[in-house]
Amino acid sequence: MPMPRTFAFLALLAGLTGVAHAQGETTCARDVLVAQSMQRQALEQLEQADGDGAKNCRVWRRHVETMRRVASVYGRCLSGSDRVERLAQVQSSDREFSAAIKAHCKGL
Repeated sequence: MPMPRTFAFLALLAGLTGVAHAQGETTCARDVLVAQSMQRQALEQLEQADGDGAKNCRVWRRHVETMRRVASVYGRCLSGSDRVERLAQVQSSDREFSAAIKAHCKGL
């Protein structure tokens, strides 16, 4: 019986992104796709921030929350250099915007 296209695509993606944990390659492949989408959306929201203090603080807080969720998926589902690089990227962004929140968002 032929595999459904979606499953075949996820299986291919799992092989390409270094997804290989015992929790199931299909689950992790899906989770990584969702995390990558969340990361792109968070970056787009940062680009659209207009300089208004309160709005920026909301966007920054949402960004930090998203980076933490993405890091959790990357830590669970990726391996090798792909894991190290992606985790470093999102954790660095988390630290950067956490510092900005602490410095600029008191009371906002």
